[in-house]
Amino acid sequence: MKVSSAERIADAVYQHLREQIFSGELPPGTRLSVPALADELEVSRSPVRDAVLRLTQERLAREEPRRGAVVSRVGPEELATLYQVREVLEGLAARLAVENAGRRLVDRLREVLEEHESAVESADLDRHLETDMRFHALIREAGGNEEVVRLLDDIQTQIRLAMRTTTVTGGPRHALDDHHKILSAIESGDPAAAEKAARAHIARLRLALLASTEEVDHR
Repeated sequence: MKVSSAERIADAVYQHLREQIFSGELPPGTRLSVPALADELEVSRSPVRDAVLRLTQERLAREEPRRGAVVSRVGPEELATLYQVREVLEGLAARLAVENAGRRLVDRLREVLEEHESAVESADLDRHLETDMRFHALIREAGGNEEVVRLLDDIQTQIRLAMRTTTVTGGPRHALDDHHKILSAIESGDPAAAEKAARAHIARLRLALLASTEEVDHR
């Protein structure tokens, strides 16, 4: 792996491995062998060890007996639990966004939804996922509560990992429709309505996930 002199090698290794995990090049269960990765990336073992530690702390990797660090797998039950917490936090984030942000947020959300609409119409799943995450990120950042942002960023990381093996949206068009409802509530300036719309969106995702899991169990 080639990095410029201005980059910290450990950061470059971490970002490289992180993107490989999210892209599926390193699927769940893949062993993150420090010696093997160091040879592959043509760097020393120390920055690779640091990068793997950061991935473990971020829960993108986990330690397994006799195998060392492996890429994490987020199962349906764990994902449903994450969505329970996310429902509450996304609702709070939307409420705070209405209370603390102005017209600029509405304009930025509308721009993202226009991109999202284009992605859905062209059946571009990658763009759909990117614009979906950007929509939620704008709302939680507008709320101004750093703890809410940190918690939701952590949950989003786990959900992004789960997207490699689980369909959790219940359909891009449904997600886009939900986002329009959230935007309308935020634009109305009603904190309670914004919270309700955001919570309804995540609740629908959680129920869709549980329904798909039950369908698999009964096959």
